[in-house]
Amino acid sequence: MLKKITIFIMSFFYVFIGIKHFTDPDYFLGIMPPYISWHLELVYLSGFFEVVLGLGLLTKYRRYSAIGLIMLLIAVFPANIHLILSEEAQMSINITKQTAIIRAPFQLLFIGLAYWHSKP
Repeated sequence: MLKKITIFIMSFFYVFIGIKHFTDPDYFLGIMPPYISWHLELVYLSGFFEVVLGLGLLTKYRRYSAIGLIMLLIAVFPANIHLILSEEAQMSINITKQTAIIRAPFQLLFIGLAYWHSKP
């Protein structure tokens, strides 16, 4: 039962945040590391995958969606590192360095949840 609840919560979370990539791309652009090219395109691409994979958690393709989310969470982790290291990035989303540091390990929690959701 707990697993089903977390699947619905995470699906909603990914779809909501994925849509935000399209409605407020500036939020995500502010935390893009400067050494990565095509910032806007990658914001849109990651948003697309968040929506598709988030919805996929609710289908018979949950396992593949969860694996895709693990790969996506790993792919976007450099933005979390950049957020910790860059005062400019922190200011762009109005958080402190301490908050950025606290926020980063949550990616591991989300990876763990996605892994759990990939199992029958």
